[in-house]
Amino acid sequence: MPIYEYRCRDCRRIESFLILNLNEPFTPVCRKCGSQALERILSRVHVRLSEDTRLERLADPSQWSGVDENDPKSVARMLKKMGQEMGEDFPGEVDQMVEEAMDSRGEERSESGTD
Repeated sequence: MPIYEYRCRDCRRIESFLILNLNEPFTPVCRKCGSQALERILSRVHVRLSEDTRLERLADPSQWSGVDENDPKSVARMLKKMGQEMGEDFPGEVDQMVEEAMDSRGEERSESGTD
């Protein structure tokens, strides 16, 4: 059961589709804009790593050398990278958490009088 990727010619979004039966006709539709003007693209190869290998990569200090714990954007990049290494997909959740963290930092600064 192959997974094919298509790029929408209208909004440029890339969509993945699981094709259950190759003998049946298939017309992909963009989930974002509803267009049927999609072109099939070459997908990147996905290699399944063992959990031990993923944890070893996360434990490598060189992976986190550029992280500034005082910069929410830097922490967000680290969280996204950790999620990718662990096979988790939470794109909107990380952005929301960073925004909330930035808002709470702004409130703390306002309360302390240091803006």
